[in-house]
Amino acid sequence: MPLKVGMTRQQYQRLEAGGNPRLTTLELVAAGLDLALMLVPKEKLSEVRAVLSEPQYSPPPLHRPPTTSDEISNPWDEIFKESKDD
Repeated sequence: MPLKVGMTRQQYQRLEAGGNPRLTTLELVAAGLDLALMLVPKEKLSEVRAVLSEPQYSPPPLHRPPTTSDEISNPWDEIFKESKDD
């Protein structure tokens, strides 16, 4: 795993032992696991979890710009609407 994420074995062992990693280090580890690191406001956490647990939701592909119908059916729009307005 350490080689996969681009860090030394020592660095990775410190991280596993409960170190205090920087955000960039967490992003490296997430990328090595083929994951994305996402920060969610606490007040939106339950809504985000609900959307993620819906089996029928599949986000539009990242390589294609969203269409109007994608935006209408996108459950994230409603959750983060207040943030966009600010």
